[in-house]
Amino acid sequence: MSKTIKLQYTKVNILRGAIIYSSGDLIASMLLGEFSIYRLVGMILLGATLYALEIPNYFAWIEVRTKNIIGTKKTLLKTGLAILYFNPLWIARHLLFIKIFSGNFNQIDLNLLKIAGLSFLVNIPISFVANYLIQNKVNLHWRFLASAIFSALMAIYYALSEVIFN
Repeated sequence: MSKTIKLQYTKVNILRGAIIYSSGDLIASMLLGEFSIYRLVGMILLGATLYALEIPNYFAWIEVRTKNIIGTKKTLLKTGLAILYFNPLWIARHLLFIKIFSGNFNQIDLNLLKIAGLSFLVNIPISFVANYLIQNKVNLHWRFLASAIFSALMAIYYALSEVIFN
């Protein structure tokens, strides 16, 4: 693997992102009694565009960044970089998209950052284990799929975290 990263945005990842991310959010919205066709379509588009583009490329960057590191340091760095990516700002952005797609513009405020921060802190043990496995045990080709499945589960948690931490 060279030091340069070839931008990845494949049909397979577009389809995976569209289906998996929207499925997790669909479950969350149904559990909360907040189903909206606009939210579903928005999450399909988000998974197929932004998430399908940025996440596989970030994972490829992690591979390049850690290429010459070995052992435990490499394992921890890859895990840490993945956790840092899905940070409170990423969670807040995800919650923001939910509000936008749901038409709940009046619920967009700084409280989303508080909810995202608490959600992130409570989730660190689970996120550490999942990202350790994804970054260190799953082949790069399959990481977006593995991460999308984990993120779909986390989408349920993030949506519920608004109820839990608000």
